[in-house]
Amino acid sequence: MSREDLNLNDYQRLRLEKAARLRQVGRDPYPPRFTERTHTIAQALADFDEYKKDEHADPPVAGKTIGVAGRIYNKRDKKVIFADLYEEGVKIQIYLKDSHLEGGADDLELFKETIDLGDIVGVVGVPFMTRTGEKTLEAHKWVILTKAINVPPDKHEGLKDVETRYRQRYADLLANAEVRDVFIKRSGIVRAMRQFLDSKGFIEVETPVMQPLYGGASARPFVTHYNALEQEFYLRIADELYLKRLLVGGFSKVYEISKDFRNEGIDYRHSPEFTMMECYQAFADYNDIMNLVEEMVPFIAQQVLGATKITTRGYEIELGGKWPRLKLRDAILERTGLDYEAYPEQADLYREITKLGIKVDPDTVWPKLVDELLKATVIPTLIQPTFLYDYPQKLSPLAKRKPGQPNTVERFQPFIAGIETGNAFSELNDPMDQRDRFLEQGRDKAAGDDEAMQFDEDFINALMYGMPPTGGLGIGIDRLTMLLLDQPTIRDVILFPAMRNLPPQSQA
Repeated sequence: MSREDLNLNDYQRLRLEKAARLRQVGRDPYPPRFTERTHTIAQALADFDEYKKDEHADPPVAGKTIGVAGRIYNKRDKKVIFADLYEEGVKIQIYLKDSHLEGGADDLELFKETIDLGDIVGVVGVPFMTRTGEKTLEAHKWVILTKAINVPPDKHEGLKDVETRYRQRYADLLANAEVRDVFIKRSGIVRAMRQFLDSKGFIEVETPVMQPLYGGASARPFVTHYNALEQEFYLRIADELYLKRLLVGGFSKVYEISKDFRNEGIDYRHSPEFTMMECYQAFADYNDIMNLVEEMVPFIAQQVLGATKITTRGYEIELGGKWPRLKLRDAILERTGLDYEAYPEQADLYREITKLGIKVDPDTVWPKLVDELLKATVIPTLIQPTFLYDYPQKLSPLAKRKPGQPNTVERFQPFIAGIETGNAFSELNDPMDQRDRFLEQGRDKAAGDDEAMQFDEDFINALMYGMPPTGGLGIGIDRLTMLLLDQPTIRDVILFPAMRNLPPQSQA
C-alpha cells in the first residue's frame, strides 16, 4: 500500500516530513532501544532529592545524571524549551537550553523543528527544582524514540466521542487518565479475586476454549470448524462441565478465570465475549457458596478501593456484612401477586404474565417465562447486595433438587444495584437425574429454545464415576468491575469491545 492509499491529512504528512528530516541528520525516528534509561518517571520523581542539582548552594552543587523516557505533551518553544514528559500517567517537566545540551544550539533547534506532541523521546539530564517549585529535568541529551504520525487527543479536553473511544481504545487511554485507571483497577479486581480463592485452598486450572459440545449454561454458541479433526467445534459458553469433571477426578477445590463466548445480543450488561470466574468446592452446598461470595466481594472491594462502601449507578451500597436472602418464588409473589408454581403449563403462565404488562413472545418456553418475570419485576428492586435462592428446576438443569421439593433446585444468584453478578448451585451429581434433564433440555430445544443445552454423554459418564456433593459459583468479572468502579456499560470495562464494521468510506 502506498502512502497515497492511506489518505493522509496535512498534519500526518508534515509529521512524516519531520521523520525524514530526522533521518537526514542521522537520527532514526524509530530506534530499537534506549540504553540510557535509568528510571521510570515515577522513580525519578520519588528519587528526586537524591539526584537533584542544588542551585542555591554556594558554590552550586551539581546533581547526578539520570535517563527517563516518555511521551511529549504541552511543548512550549521559546529561547529555551519546556515540555511535559508522560509515562504511565505520571508527568515530569523537561527543560532544554542550548548551553546545557551536548549538541548545543543545533540540537535545540532540531528539537523545535522535529518534535511534536505525542512523540516518544528519551532524555538524559539532571533533576532540578524551578523557581515555581516544579520538579524538572534539565536535559543534556535527547533521543527520538518514536515519531508519532497521528496528532494525539488533547490531554486536557480528552477524547469525548464514545464511538471513537471504543474503536480506538489506544487513543482513549492516551487522552483520558480516568479510563486508564479503570483498567488498572480491573486488573486489581482479578488479582484480588485470585488472592482470595488461593487463600481458601482453591487451585487455578485451565480447560478447553474450543469444545466438541457446548454446555454449562443456556446460551447460543459461536461455531467454528476444526480442520485437523474435520468436525465442528464450539467456543465455550461456560467452564462448568469440564471443571466438574476435575472434581470427579479427585480435585476438591478448583477455579478458572477465563474468556467465555455467547452468541447473543449486546447491551449495557452483555457482551458476547466476556470474562468469567467459575469455582467448585467439593463437600459444600449453595449455603457454603453464599458465605464464600459474601466474604469474597467485600474483600475485593477493600483490596482495590480501600473500602467496602461504594457508590454505583446512583446508589450507596454497603458490600460488607450479611446479605439478605430471599426465595425467588416469594420475591415474585410479593411484588406481583403471581405464584408461578400455580401455572405449570406454558400457556397458562404466559396468559398471567401478559396480564402484568410484560411483553414476551407467545412461544417462550415455561422456564424462560419465569426468567422474564424475574427480570421485569424483581431484579430492578434489589439494590443492596441480596441473594435470590431456590429456583424452578426447569430453569436450572445443572442444579441439585431441594429435598422434599422436586420442582425446586438449590440455586442462588447475587444481585447488586439491580444487576445480576453471579450464579451458583448445589451441583447436580446424580447421573440419571442429569440425563433426564439433558433430555428435557432437548425437548425445549425442539420447542424453539435455541439456548437449551446439548446432551453431553461424556459428562454423564463422568458423573457415573461419582462426583462428591459440590457447591459451584460463576461470577462475571466484567459486570463485577462495572459495579465496583461505577461504570455505566460493560464496554467501559472491556479494553477492546466488539464493534460493528464501519462503512468503507468511514474507515479512511
